Amino acid sequence: MARYYFDLHNREGPTRDEHGTELKSREDIPKELTRILLDVARDELPAGNHMTIAVTVRNESGDPVTVASLVFSNEWLDVVR
Repeated sequence: MARYYFDLHNREGPTRDEHGTELKSREDIPKELTRILLDVARDELPAGNHMTIAVTVRNESGDPVTVASLVFSNEWLDVVR
C-alpha cells in the first residue's frame, strides 16, 4: 500500500492534503480522483457560469504524479429582456 496526497484547487484556492490516502496501487488513483471531483462539484456547482476544479496527486515523497480537472461552463443562449 502506498500513501497518496490529493491537493484540491477550486474557487477558494488551493487546499493541501496533509493526511493522504492509502491505495493498493497507482491504478486506484483515477477512481479516487473521480470520487473527489464529483463530491466537490456536487457541493459547489453551480456557483456561477464558469468554474474549474482540479486535484493534483502527490506521492509519499511529495512529488506530483498526476493532475485531473473538471470544467463547468454555462452559456446562456437566449436574451433575457
